Amino acid sequence: MALNIGLYVPVPKQECKDVNCPFHGTLPVRGQVITGKVVSDRMMGTVVVARDYLHYIRKYKRYEKRISKLHAHNPPCLQAKVGDTVKIAECRPLSKSTTFVVVEVETP
Repeated sequence: MALNIGLYVPVPKQECKDVNCPFHGTLPVRGQVITGKVVSDRMMGTVVVARDYLHYIRKYKRYEKRISKLHAHNPPCLQAKVGDTVKIAECRPLSKSTTFVVVEVETP
């Protein structure tokens, strides 16, 4: 049975037994929802998501591109791979650097 996590995202068809899955476990999500691209999936159960944004430089009155990388827990029912565009939601800290969880995998 999948839980309603309070976001407008489709519930994954695959079932999982991960405690830290927002759909099939007990992990609550709150706060920011960010869209980014998976740049690494080499960690066990975690992906690195890169988020591009523009930063304004007042002196030159122009914008520059910047990238921030966030670690997000990757539940077994979603299985995000490198190159996928994903939606990640903020949750409680799961480790030293992981404070987000993947809630939707969009088509690459």
